[in-house]
Amino acid sequence: MKPKIGIMGSAIERGTGGKITLPAKKLAYELGREIARHNCILINGACKGIPDDAARGAKDNDGFVIGISPAGNLEEHSKRYKFPTKNYDVIIFTGFGFKGRNVVNVTNCDATIIVAGRVGTLNEFTIAYDEGQIIGVMQGSGGIADHLRQLIKIMNKKTGATVIYDKNPHTLVKKLLTEINKRRKIDEQID
Repeated sequence: MKPKIGIMGSAIERGTGGKITLPAKKLAYELGREIARHNCILINGACKGIPDDAARGAKDNDGFVIGISPAGNLEEHSKRYKFPTKNYDVIIFTGFGFKGRNVVNVTNCDATIIVAGRVGTLNEFTIAYDEGQIIGVMQGSGGIADHLRQLIKIMNKKTGATVIYDKNPHTLVKKLLTEINKRRKIDEQID
């Protein structure tokens, strides 16, 4: 089965949370590209900003992209949330709003990458961390991503999560795939 790698990050470019930096947008695009190049499936929140930049990177490289929407249907996704559809092969409509969508989004990934981000991305990170998942942190992307090492120390909680930090999209994806393969081999031995 193809590995599923999620990219979680800032969704809104302007407004309450501020502007996403151009370097963060480029990193997200490169991560999407690397996920496609490694024949993985990209999963994200089917929204604007970092998730859509990553989706574009994957689609520009013949990747497969699944979006997990907070909306209940396509009309709500497009009209109420004003979220994109162009770079997605499949959009799953949860009808759960943002917090519920985040649980579905993260728990369907073999690994989750945090890029920039604010409170919603922090929510996605804490779900992945509590679930003991493999988490990649795109260092230098800004936002929550640049503070996670400190946050983990403050939380002082062991969950079995593996957190991998890197500044290079290519090496981050390779490190995540190595960890995914290690966990899959362990699971095979248990079965």
